[in-house]
Amino acid sequence: MIIVFGSINLDLVATVERLPNAGETLTARSFAMSPGGKGANQALAARRAGSSVAMMGAVGRDAFADPAVALLRVDGVDVSGVQAVDAPTGVALIHVDARGENAITVVAGANARTLADWVSDTALDASTIVVMQLEVPLREVDALAHRAHAAGSRVILNAAPAQALSADLLGQIDVLIVNETEAETISGALDLAAAPMQFVGQYRTRFGRDAIVSLGPRGLVASAPTGTITIAAPTVTVVDTVGAGDALVGALAAALDRGTPWMRALREAIAAGSLACTQGGAQPSLPQRHAIAALADIV
Repeated sequence: MIIVFGSINLDLVATVERLPNAGETLTARSFAMSPGGKGANQALAARRAGSSVAMMGAVGRDAFADPAVALLRVDGVDVSGVQAVDAPTGVALIHVDARGENAITVVAGANARTLADWVSDTALDASTIVVMQLEVPLREVDALAHRAHAAGSRVILNAAPAQALSADLLGQIDVLIVNETEAETISGALDLAAAPMQFVGQYRTRFGRDAIVSLGPRGLVASAPTGTITIAAPTVTVVDTVGAGDALVGALAAALDRGTPWMRALREAIAAGSLACTQGGAQPSLPQRHAIAALADIV
């Protein structure tokens, strides 16, 4: 069982030829609204990758609330833990250019009122994986990490968006997942090397836990008991990179939930992230388990 504690947004996506410069107005090719938020994306990614998933988060009492959780409901994610609060549903304002690159502004809204106490103690045990990100208050992530760790749950933290984290919090985490910018931010606060290969090795030495640095189209590097692992990303036709990192996180959690060996779990993670780039939208692009497995076989 996977519990995802995190953000729920509605994504407002403008497709443009190129990303606008400061002070510039561009005419978009198209516009779409789709469910998003790192927490919701990762919950759906894990569900599509084959796991039972419960989403814990917040939405507002507004017109964006139902669309923001629509695909979670359709795919069978348990949304009974999603709370309605007196704040607007979170939104992400997204530009996607012709190369699939993106620029995103997130408005936290209801996500800023998400509480760790919504996850009951009875839900936390050795059979549970808890997945978190940093689009909800850090104090709540910290509180749930400590409770989940003490209960024997496996804790995965996608430390995004980038911010400095304490050694105390990281000591509660079983798997840390970051991109290069996020690794650099964490390394500066903890006196670790920023370069991905050195970061994951030094992180494991210091905390005795695993770290993954995603490298976009170059794949990922990860720690392991036998040393550092590098996995190249498969070549795909990129349509939109929005949600690729969340697909990686969700697929990794689902693989570990099934008891998949670490190396295979990493291959499924990079396969899922790559597949998510081949379609538009954060949640609509998240791949199914059979597609992930097929691509992971050749990674």
